Amino acid sequence: MACWAGAGDVTETPQRQIRAVFDERTIRVYQAYGDAIADGALEAGTFVPPFGMNRMTWIKPSFLWMMYRSGWGRKDDGQRRVLAIDITRAGFEWALSNASLSHGEDVDRSQPARVQWDPERDLQLQRLDYRSIQVGLGGSAVRRYVDEWIVAISEVTDLAHEIEATRDPALLPPERPYPVPEAIARSLHMDPR
Repeated sequence: MACWAGAGDVTETPQRQIRAVFDERTIRVYQAYGDAIADGALEAGTFVPPFGMNRMTWIKPSFLWMMYRSGWGRKDDGQRRVLAIDITRAGFEWALSNASLSHGEDVDRSQPARVQWDPERDLQLQRLDYRSIQVGLGGSAVRRYVDEWIVAISEVTDLAHEIEATRDPALLPPERPYPVPEAIARSLHMDPR
């Protein structure tokens, strides 16, 4: 099966590209929660109540986009704990292949997942010219996420605060282009440059 990780000059990032920490089996995504959900997830190794299974939950492979969204884990009490969730690549790709774009003419509300492309962020959390993916999981997708895909959960709040204080790029998680199967790349409008 052919995969597409992005194309073009190494100095030119494709407009839509998934960049993440991953290995042969897993990909890391980030979420931010308050104490009750974070403590329960870290103890159980998956999400447990009060985590809501009946609402859409958004996962983000980009550490800096998560920092922008959560304000380095300081935005509000509901996002003060930043979690790194390692999930199976098979699960992540299932979500991508069963996703509809959140905006535009290809929106399909019957799909269990949504994909949204938002401006990627730099160390100052300023907008970059290319996009970062976030994936919304609802219905059967959120159940699969919680019950089947999660391999490990760790807390990275202290790392977030250290990077916020130092703005040291050497501390950033080593994200690289994620190889997406061609059919998924086409459906998510991942246009190479």
